[in-house]
Amino acid sequence: MNQTELSQPTETPAAAVTAASALVGQTTGEQWLARYSSSLLGVFGTPQRVLVRGAGCLVWDADGKEYLDLLGGIAVNALGHAHPFVTSVISSQLATLGHVSNFFTSPTQIALAEKLLELSKAPAGSKVFFANSGTEAVEAAFKLARRNTGASRDGAGQEAGQPPRTKIIALEGAFHGRTMGALALTSKEAYRAPFAPLPGGVVHIPFGDIEALRAAVDDTTAAVVLEPIQGEAGVRPLPAGYLKAAREATTAAGALLILDEVQTGIGRTGKWLASEDAGIVPDAVTLAKGLGGGFPIGALVTFGAETSALLTAGQHGTTFGGNPVATAAALATLHVLENQDVLAHVRAVGEHLRAGLAAIDGVTEVRGEGLLIGFDLDADVAPGVVAAGLDAGFIVNSPGQRTIRLAPPLILATGQADGFLAALPALLETAKNNAAKDAQ
Repeated sequence: MNQTELSQPTETPAAAVTAASALVGQTTGEQWLARYSSSLLGVFGTPQRVLVRGAGCLVWDADGKEYLDLLGGIAVNALGHAHPFVTSVISSQLATLGHVSNFFTSPTQIALAEKLLELSKAPAGSKVFFANSGTEAVEAAFKLARRNTGASRDGAGQEAGQPPRTKIIALEGAFHGRTMGALALTSKEAYRAPFAPLPGGVVHIPFGDIEALRAAVDDTTAAVVLEPIQGEAGVRPLPAGYLKAAREATTAAGALLILDEVQTGIGRTGKWLASEDAGIVPDAVTLAKGLGGGFPIGALVTFGAETSALLTAGQHGTTFGGNPVATAAALATLHVLENQDVLAHVRAVGEHLRAGLAAIDGVTEVRGEGLLIGFDLDADVAPGVVAAGLDAGFIVNSPGQRTIRLAPPLILATGQADGFLAALPALLETAKNNAAKDAQ
């Protein structure tokens, strides 16, 4: 299939724009930001722009300026903005059945669980728990790890000769979310320090060091939690062989291997799971971000009957998780990804984009898979590139002073990628010139 044939609406339906405007009113970006600062908690700082609509890989701000969205809501908008099929499925489901409590279930919830088990190649006895976000999926995984204590299922005592398993291992550079359990797994001290003491027992070991991993995993280890590619740290893939070594070490110790694929899953790397070709079967995988195509949903997939039995009735729950609209949105997203062969498109456009980036003067390293890409610069000007990009009509992200992250919609066309590649040298020059002026 030609890469440009993927569904990319060119305009948001006029009726939707009119209805939204009637609810919130129309004003300038500057006026909206003044209202923002007086009404919203400042945990995100000052927003860069006020976005009012989107179509495909494009978004528009309150002043009518157009942007190519190369961040996709941080790997969320898998099919871009206002995808017609996803929009129609969400609207139809909401008009049919919007919410039921988890005293009940719905066809979309069951069908989505079955689909995720199929796509993840989970063995018999595997199960799914639905949440509302990535950090909630990780919280469920954290509780799953806490249940892997080495005690018998009825809590009557430890397995013979087995010390209690209380240690959970994560990596330096890891980002797993900002709720308390997920934050305990996250390594960045600036995120952690204001909320200490965090849930205990978490140990962070050096990134990518297999020997350090083997030394850390012992009989007291309940779980090892890994991102196949660290997104927040600048798109850092684990080295070849690391996941296999982690599987061997955790199996020998009776620990769980939990993979956080919140950012890397659902086609982001050109595969359903970034870990799927590592030659291992994990004990659990967390998913979110791209799963709902922009609609909030997260999931914990537990692999096999033994791991799936660790959390039992009443030990975890959620009000909104797995609701009919969210699960319908996810089913629609997966349907498009499968039936339009989007994963092959992701691999092709990602390879093209990475090759183009590597050829640009001032880019020192390019990392990632598919359409999760990080590239380093030869100067500390990444935030300046973000600002210059906005002025030029491009949305990118800087997780570090020298690093730019791209996580565009999976339907990004080659021509759109080429537009960014053509503009990037000027963006780098602008950022460096502005940094030189500021230093004077």
